[in-house]
Amino acid sequence: MLMEILFLIIGLALLFAGGEALVRGAVALAAKIGMSPLIIGLTVVGFGTSTPELVVSIKAAFEGSADIAVGNVVGSNTANILFILGLAALISPIPTMIAGIRRDLYVMLAVAVLMLGLGYMGIIDRLAGGVMVALLVAYVAYAAVNSKTSPEDQDETQQQANMPVWQQAAYIIGGLVLLILGADYLIGSATTIARAIGVSEAVIGLTIVAVGTSLPELATSVIAAFRKHSEIAIGNVVGSNIYNILGILGVASLLKPLSIAPTMTSFDIPVMLAVTLLLVVAMLAFRSISRSIGAGFVLIYVAYCVWLYTQTPAA
Repeated sequence: MLMEILFLIIGLALLFAGGEALVRGAVALAAKIGMSPLIIGLTVVGFGTSTPELVVSIKAAFEGSADIAVGNVVGSNTANILFILGLAALISPIPTMIAGIRRDLYVMLAVAVLMLGLGYMGIIDRLAGGVMVALLVAYVAYAAVNSKTSPEDQDETQQQANMPVWQQAAYIIGGLVLLILGADYLIGSATTIARAIGVSEAVIGLTIVAVGTSLPELATSVIAAFRKHSEIAIGNVVGSNIYNILGILGVASLLKPLSIAPTMTSFDIPVMLAVTLLLVVAMLAFRSISRSIGAGFVLIYVAYCVWLYTQTPAA
């Protein structure tokens, strides 16, 4: 047990080192190519930090554990909004007046609705998977073509734009590698500890695995909040949530069709959809995601986890 705790600490250190490197490289890249930090957050950072979810879901699909593959994505999306954005807002309030954010919020909400529809169908077959991947490619292309860099963004990142391209790439790739290694350490050790104290596999999948694979997003968004790069923080979460459903479940179902358990459709997916709608409303109704809103998000997530732990019998 002491070794598992040590691995937890090592994993945490790797995550935050990776998050710092990834944010630094992503912001410099945005300035270098004239693309807004929001789009970089939605693509390079958002998709890159979702790599653990991709690995876990594909592995689960091939092993016949569709509940883990789907639960990992649904649980991660819920954690991304409530836990990760909540913590980021507690560190530094997140301004909501970001150019282009409305479009991406609506896309995220539409994708969450699509997930509920797939849940009622009960399966994500190869045809649906192919359509989902095509939708993701179309969304990224449209967002990239229509992105603009504001004068404020240019001024803020001008110094970082002078960073050599090889150094930008080293920060981004090195950051992603550290994030994936850190997540692997944390997921493995946390799952071992949970099993040792009698926590069920279902709850491990919805909470520990889901949060564990979202730890790169947590580290990246928290670092972005500390560095006052709100576009990276919000873009990271919105991009990850879109990619998790369209990209990860799309690719996994192309490799092997995924069944969706009725219990997932009746509770966990609707919770994810409600949380997504909550974020959209908060982003449109307030000038910022304040610390009080962030605290509310975190408390809701804690309540959700407590409910799962108390309602699901131990294995």
